[in-house]
Amino acid sequence: MDLKFLHATVLTQNDNRELLEDGGVAVKGGRIAAVGRSTEIERAHAALPTIDLSGKALIPGLINAHTHVLLLALRGTVEDMGAEAIYGYMSPISFAMEDDMRRALALLGVAEALRSGTSTLVEPFRHVVNYAGAMARTGMRLWFAENCADALTLKIRHGIYEFDRAWGETFLERERALIEKFHGTHGGRVHCQVAGHAPDNCSPWMLRQLNDLKEKHGLRRTVHMAQSKGEVAQVRKYAGCTPAQYLERHDWLGADVVGAHWTWCTDGDVALLARRGVHMAHCAANSSRRGPHTAPVAKILDAGVNVCLGTDNMTEDMLQAMKIGSIVHRGGYGGGVNPPPQHALDAATRNGALSLGAEADIGSIEPGKKADLAVLNLRDACMVPRINLVSNLVHYGHQGMVESVMVDGEFLMRDGRILCLDEPEVLRNAQEATAGAWRRLHEKNPDLPLPATLRRQP
Repeated sequence: MDLKFLHATVLTQNDNRELLEDGGVAVKGGRIAAVGRSTEIERAHAALPTIDLSGKALIPGLINAHTHVLLLALRGTVEDMGAEAIYGYMSPISFAMEDDMRRALALLGVAEALRSGTSTLVEPFRHVVNYAGAMARTGMRLWFAENCADALTLKIRHGIYEFDRAWGETFLERERALIEKFHGTHGGRVHCQVAGHAPDNCSPWMLRQLNDLKEKHGLRRTVHMAQSKGEVAQVRKYAGCTPAQYLERHDWLGADVVGAHWTWCTDGDVALLARRGVHMAHCAANSSRRGPHTAPVAKILDAGVNVCLGTDNMTEDMLQAMKIGSIVHRGGYGGGVNPPPQHALDAATRNGALSLGAEADIGSIEPGKKADLAVLNLRDACMVPRINLVSNLVHYGHQGMVESVMVDGEFLMRDGRILCLDEPEVLRNAQEATAGAWRRLHEKNPDLPLPATLRRQP
């Protein structure tokens, strides 16, 4: 869609972090053709249809650098349980789901992402090839990966670690199918990565297989890293080192790698990861559900690591991710006003683009870049009084102020209405899919009880 936006407050997120009052942006062929004052854009692009954004802000679409949309099925449950969540609930329910349930929850994830101004999702999970198409058809910008493992994942919650190549091959087969079917498709909006689920459940053999796929298809890599005490203990038992050191031994660190969480990294790990150029996907909001995230954030930032933001699971709200991320990062320095709000906005835009190797296309509003944009209502109460827009947005922004989202110059949400989905139907289907997934989880694992609300339902 070719058009021009006029009379907006434009947060360009360019190298100088320019903020344009009464700014304009021209969009042609799915890319940003020009950025400047409204009078300049109006004069140079008079023939383009006009959208007046008086009283509104135009920002780059937010980039969710690490999420698992299917785990929305666990929202409002494991956050408040004392049980181990990763292998206790997240892995088992991902295998218990049927494909229609996966698709229903995936579309719920897209809907919530759009409502928080997100244009890009990075989705490493299981059985992704079976729901990737539903997500791709919405128009979102997407990076997919199968979270590969050759440890028998469903045994880990019972304290059993066993590697099995046949089990690992089922993941690799899904990853190969995902790459063949989706990489570089949908006009270049959809890409694939390779993903090792985590160092504790990927043997050296699995890491080699993934590196071979990376080399064959020219892909980037992602991995959960030092996300739990259990992972750290298992890697120490199995390999006699930390998770970061284990990945280094097997050629799994580099500037093409995004590591999620870093919760239990040592000072030596941080230095190693920074030296190798690894990016950090910090899921501070989700990781703080049981108390502030304890990752060594100050040391990570001081080491010069590129930190981007993700939502991980149970939410796709990137505005919340910025808000809680800012709190956690300041807490890492002992409290105070460092880092500034601009740091959080960078993490949700520019830094996410850099972590994907896509900084030439997304993450800022500049001529030549993809027209991935979000429109915010500045007449929302949380934006008034407005002395520092970035500060207001990071500390107080919420989904209700997001009016429109566009990807490749096409509106996926406009004036508060999601255009690429039947939102009421998506919500109904997701609720039914969640109930079904929990029931199948309980049938396959009777020791995992149904939530009380589901036990009362017929």
